[in-house]
Amino acid sequence: MDLAGTLLPALLGFGTGLALIVAIGAQNAYVLRLGIEGHTRTILPAVLICSISDAVLIFAGILGVGLVVERTPAALVVIRIVGAAFLLAYGVFATVRAFKPKALVANDAPVPISTRAAVATMIALTWLNPHVYLDTLIFLGSVANQQGESARWWWGAGAITGSFAWFFSLGFGARHLRPFFARPGSWRILDGFIAVVMLSLGVRMALGV
Repeated sequence: MDLAGTLLPALLGFGTGLALIVAIGAQNAYVLRLGIEGHTRTILPAVLICSISDAVLIFAGILGVGLVVERTPAALVVIRIVGAAFLLAYGVFATVRAFKPKALVANDAPVPISTRAAVATMIALTWLNPHVYLDTLIFLGSVANQQGESARWWWGAGAITGSFAWFFSLGFGARHLRPFFARPGSWRILDGFIAVVMLSLGVRMALGV
């Protein structure tokens, strides 16, 4: 296969993957908060979970697993109910934080979050979201398979590269926002935004929208 037959599908996959991943959702909101708060020990595991999960789902979609998921709606119903409950609970906690904003100062150390807790939260936000299966496994997998037998793998590799690029940029780039979050009002905006995202996703998930 020539360069055009490999590079073009990879670039198309990269752009399509980013178009879905960059849309602010539960994963992005949580990664953003970890980065702003300076949880350096938990950022790497969190972004790796997001990126590797996307890689697994995209490759599974290319292999045709998406068809199996599409034909077993009962599994998605269970995931939808559990995921909705988790997102609604997280949204309530974010709402409470929004009414009790804090501030960052130069010598502040982040409030400790264990790696285990961050990993568990990230796994839940990723794998209890039925839209992850619909968007990543089924949609991206089906689009990849439209590229042809060989090009589909390059397309999938491009989409996966987009996921890694986005989550690492978001997680490790968020620390540059720390000066802005030296003001309590900024935290109120962030937590209010996260609360809206989590609660709206939770309601939509509960209603099956």
